[in-house]
Amino acid sequence: MIGVFDSGLGGLSVLAALVRTLPGADFTYFADTAHVPYGNKEDEFIQGRVLDVGADLVAGGCGLLVVACNTATVAAVQALRAAHPGIPVVGVEPGIKPAAQDSRSGRIAVLATEATARSSRLKRLIEDHAGNVEVFVEPCPGWATHVETLQLDDPVLAADVRRRVEPLLDRGVDRIVLGCTHYSFLSPLLRGVAGERAELVDVAVAVARQAQRLAGQLAHGNGRLHLQASAHPERLHAALPRLHLGHLATRLVAGIA
Repeated sequence: MIGVFDSGLGGLSVLAALVRTLPGADFTYFADTAHVPYGNKEDEFIQGRVLDVGADLVAGGCGLLVVACNTATVAAVQALRAAHPGIPVVGVEPGIKPAAQDSRSGRIAVLATEATARSSRLKRLIEDHAGNVEVFVEPCPGWATHVETLQLDDPVLAADVRRRVEPLLDRGVDRIVLGCTHYSFLSPLLRGVAGERAELVDVAVAVARQAQRLAGQLAHGNGRLHLQASAHPERLHAALPRLHLGHLATRLVAGIA
C-alpha cells in the first residue's frame, strides 16, 4: 500500500498522476480536512499533523509515503523521514529547477501558500537552482480554500488570479511554478490569464516517477484506492467528478472512512 496525504483535495492532483504511473498499486489517500488549509498555519502545527498522519498511514500498512502537499513538505518532510527511517518518503516541492532551466526570459514566478512563500526551504530551493534567474514569489491566500469548497468558477477567485498573475507577466515572467498542489485545479484559470506569455510548471508527474522508482513490490497490487479524511469524508468522494477525476472512483474500495 502507498500512502498519499494532503490537507485536503489538492493532493488528488498528485494521486491522479500516481495512479497513471503505477496503475497496479494500491493507494490510501488521506485528506486532513479537519485542519485544512495548512497554508495559513504555523510550521510547528503542520509538523505535528504530518507526523500524526504519517504514523497512522504506516500503522495501516503503507510502505511508501507521498506528502502530496507543498506546505507540508517544506514544513515537515525531514521530520517525517527521521520518524520512519525504513519507509521511503516522497515530498512535493515547487518546480524551481525545471522552471529556471527552461526559462528564456530569465524570470520565473512561484505561486504559493503563505506558509510555503515564507519558508526557508523555498528560499534554499531558489538559491540552489535559480541562481542566474530572477524569481518572484507570490503568496496566494484563499486559493486553496476555493478549491476545497469547489468554488472554481467564483468570479472573485478569477479576479484575484488575474490581479496576481498579470503583474508577473508584465515583469517578463515566462514560467509560473504552481507551488501548491491545489493550484493544479486552477490551471484553466491560470492559463486563461497567462495565455502564451508563460507556461505553468507542475511537478505531479515528476513526483509520480520518483514514487515509481521507490515502489518496488508495492507497484504490484490490486489497483485499489481507499479514501480517508479527518472530517467530512463524504465530501472527498463527492469531489472526484467535480475535479474531473471520476475515473478514480472505479478503483474505490467500498466504504467511507
